[in-house]
Amino acid sequence: MSLVLQGTATDWAFSVRALLPVVLLALTGLVVFGINSLRPDGRDNKLLALTSIAGTLSALGVAIWYLLAGTGQPTHGGAISLFSGAIIVDGLGLFFTAIFASVATLVIAASYDYFESDANPASFYSLLLLATTAMGLMAVSNSLVTVFVSLEMASLPSYALVAYLKDNRGSVEAGLKYFLIGAVSSAVLAFGISLVYAATGSLLLPEVAAQIGSVGDLNGVLGVGVVMVAGGVAFKTASVPFHFWAPEAYEGAPAPVSAFLSSASKAAGFAVGFRVFATGFQPALDIGIDWGLLFGLLAVVTMVLGNFAAATQTEVKRMLAYSSIGHAGYALIGLAAITAGASATNATVMGAAMAHLFVYGFMNTGAFLFIAMVERWGVGRTFEDYAGLAERAPMASLAMAVFMFSLAGLPLFGGFLSKYVLFLGAINAGFWWLAAVGAVTSALSLFYYSRVVKALWLESPTTDLDAVGDVPTGLYAAVIVAGVVTVLLLPGFGPVIETAEAAAAALFA
Repeated sequence: MSLVLQGTATDWAFSVRALLPVVLLALTGLVVFGINSLRPDGRDNKLLALTSIAGTLSALGVAIWYLLAGTGQPTHGGAISLFSGAIIVDGLGLFFTAIFASVATLVIAASYDYFESDANPASFYSLLLLATTAMGLMAVSNSLVTVFVSLEMASLPSYALVAYLKDNRGSVEAGLKYFLIGAVSSAVLAFGISLVYAATGSLLLPEVAAQIGSVGDLNGVLGVGVVMVAGGVAFKTASVPFHFWAPEAYEGAPAPVSAFLSSASKAAGFAVGFRVFATGFQPALDIGIDWGLLFGLLAVVTMVLGNFAAATQTEVKRMLAYSSIGHAGYALIGLAAITAGASATNATVMGAAMAHLFVYGFMNTGAFLFIAMVERWGVGRTFEDYAGLAERAPMASLAMAVFMFSLAGLPLFGGFLSKYVLFLGAINAGFWWLAAVGAVTSALSLFYYSRVVKALWLESPTTDLDAVGDVPTGLYAAVIVAGVVTVLLLPGFGPVIETAEAAAAALFA
């Protein structure tokens, strides 16, 4: 076992310690419920927000502690298997848990102001914490059963969060659409899992991999199952052609919820995709089931459609919704390129995709939280409505400029290095055509991202900006912190990519 964790997998206390980041998130959600139950007449927004942030920061701290101590790495005893192999605590799971906890912390801090008039903020914080808990379970799932159950546990609170503004028709409509499409995708995923079980006789990912070579005449059944599981991953990551829910959900949902779904939920989908396909379906390549080509094609159409659609939008929030689809395409490069063959190459390109998702979590969350700030100011949704905001809120507008240029992949920002390493890894793995499409679409993205910066800093105001200003609130602090981290990730990218590659290498060891 690792230097941090000592015990046996049958010891419940050891299991709790191994899953401590996830346990802390779940307990915090229950504590928030308890506070609200004991003081139902008091809103206690500040107490609830601080309690929630304390829980997410604790989970983040433990996840980083375990990562730095080498928990789950081969040099420290390897991955920690729990519950008969259904759960596995390793570097990949801890890395993604750190992403979820970071995004949740920023969103909770921003929500303190965004929902300050809400009569029952405890419900929002609890739903967010429970969704984050389920995402943490998704990252450590080593069985198709735990993958499905944890994915549903994450989806149900997400539907409620999107429709949280019950008096807002757009929010309720977005939640209903998200729920209906999500129900269909869950059915597809469940059917795909059943086909994989029919062909291999197991749901544990290592056992599925061991049985793939002997499926015999059930090769076709397994192939259909793999494709349907890929469809479930594509839905969760908002990849084309399962992306239709994303623009509607992100536009109608409260902006902090849009930030959470487009960053944390997307990362959770890729955490499942990386583990399921790298651990369970890698041997399928040897019997002619080329899921790498499938994800490569999905990456191309997702990058192209997401970026071109974003370029045609007139509303900033909807533009970011489509751009998040484009970024799903960039991460799909890492999923497609792990079929290169050599374990070292696979680990490098997967680690690059994981590092990109880490950087993306801060810059994309910050961008959506800036939109939340604009919504709270009562400013409109279009690019023209953002004109001149820098005159009244220069620090927040500077942070937004950092987010936009980092998302576009310009140098001096964290997004540049994450894209560079990802595209370089794809080229080294032989997927140069994916890197080429990624580079072209990144250049296109500079057009619509720069429109936001141009409106903020170079255009004159067209609306009343009396309510606009750099006010020291939780929402403002979340935007500034996300901006600072995005800048610091340029010099600090080395440790991030090293940790990500080490986590990926353990998966292929």
